[in-house]
Amino acid sequence: MATAAQSPDRIPVTGRNVAIDVLRGFVMTLMLAEVLHLPGLPKAFPGNPVASFLAFHQSHVEWAGCSLHDLIQPTFSLLVGAAMAYSLAARRARGDAFPTMLLHAVWRAFALGALGIVLRSFNRPVTNFTFEDTLTQIGLGYVPLFLLAFASTRVQILALATILVGYWGAFALYPATQSPDWPVHYTGFAAHWNKNTNLAWAFDTWFLNLFPREKPFVANGGGYATLSFIPTLGTMLIGLLAGEYLRRPGTTQDKLAGLLKAGVALLAVGLAWHFTGTGPFVKRIWTPSFALGSGGLVLLMLAAAWYLTEVLQWRRWAFPLIVVGANSIVAYLLAHVFERGIIDGLNRHLTRAPFQILGEGLETPVRGLAVLAIFWLSLWWMYRRKVFVKI
Repeated sequence: MATAAQSPDRIPVTGRNVAIDVLRGFVMTLMLAEVLHLPGLPKAFPGNPVASFLAFHQSHVEWAGCSLHDLIQPTFSLLVGAAMAYSLAARRARGDAFPTMLLHAVWRAFALGALGIVLRSFNRPVTNFTFEDTLTQIGLGYVPLFLLAFASTRVQILALATILVGYWGAFALYPATQSPDWPVHYTGFAAHWNKNTNLAWAFDTWFLNLFPREKPFVANGGGYATLSFIPTLGTMLIGLLAGEYLRRPGTTQDKLAGLLKAGVALLAVGLAWHFTGTGPFVKRIWTPSFALGSGGLVLLMLAAAWYLTEVLQWRRWAFPLIVVGANSIVAYLLAHVFERGIIDGLNRHLTRAPFQILGEGLETPVRGLAVLAIFWLSLWWMYRRKVFVKI
C-alpha cells in the first residue's frame, strides 16, 4: 500500500508525472466504461451513426485495424514502462540495493500473472491457465523490462528493435496457412499472420496443454496468444524510454515536441509495415507493426496529457481521472469481478424502471452509468482515505 495522496495541483513535476497519472486514469476509465455495453446500441438504434460509432470504439476490431478500445491494453502496458522509470529513480535515490529491487520485480511479475489467472478462472471447475490477458502479459515481461531499465538508452533501443524484428521474423518463417473456420484470410506473405494458424497459435497448442484443463486447448476464440508478451515487452520498452526522456532536464515545450515527434514516427512506421503487406496491424496477436503503431498513438495521447497538465498547468479537471488511476489494480478488479453483482443489486432494489427514463433502448447504458458512478465513488472513498492497493 502506498502512503499519502496529494492534490493533483500540488504534485511537483520532479516527483510524480501528472500526465502519466492522468493517462492511466483515462485508460482505466475506458475499461470501467465497458459496463455501458455500448456495442449493443446499433441493435436498439439501427442505422444510427452515433450508435455505430460508439459501438465500434467500445469493441475490439475483428483482426487488423484499431479502435479506441484496442488501445486500452497497449496504453496500460506502455505506462508500466513509463512509471518504472520514475519508480526506479526514486528507489535508487533512497539507496535501495539492486538485489532488493530485483526480488520485488520478480514478486510483482508473479503476482500480476497469478492475479490474471485467478480472474480468468472465475466460475470454472478447474484453474484456467491462460496467459493472454493484460495482467499476465505484463507479468511475463516485467522482469526483462526491469533488467533493461538499468541499461543505456542505446541498448534499450537495440533491444526494442531486436524484439520486434525477431518476433516478426519468427512468424515469417512459420508456414503460412488458413483457418477453415474463419472467413477473413490474408493471402501472400501476410498469410503468416492469419488467425489461429500462426506461430503463436502453434506454440499455445503445445504450451497450454501442459496444464490441467477442462478440455484440450485447440484455439483461442479471439486469436489471442501467450507469445504476445514478447512484443508487449516492446510496448513497455517504448514506455520506459518515454519515461526516462520526460525525467531528463529540459523545458516542458521541448518534451512535448519530443513526444509528438516520437508518436508520429512510430505510428508512421507501424502503418507502413501494415500497408506494405509485410506485417499486418493486429492487436490480438500484438504484431510488431501494432506494437509500434499503437505505441505511437499512446505517445500522442501522453503528449496531449502533458500539454494540458505541464505546459498549460491545467490540472483540476484531471482529478476524477487521477482518482481512478491511483488505484488501477482495484479498478481492474471492479471491472472484472463486481459488475454483475452491482447490476443485479440495482435491478433488485430499484427495479428496471429508473433506468428506462430515456427509453428502453438506452436502459443498459443508463444503468451502466449508475454502475460507473458506484465504481468511481468507491475509488474516491479509497483516495480520500489514502488507501492505495499496489502489487
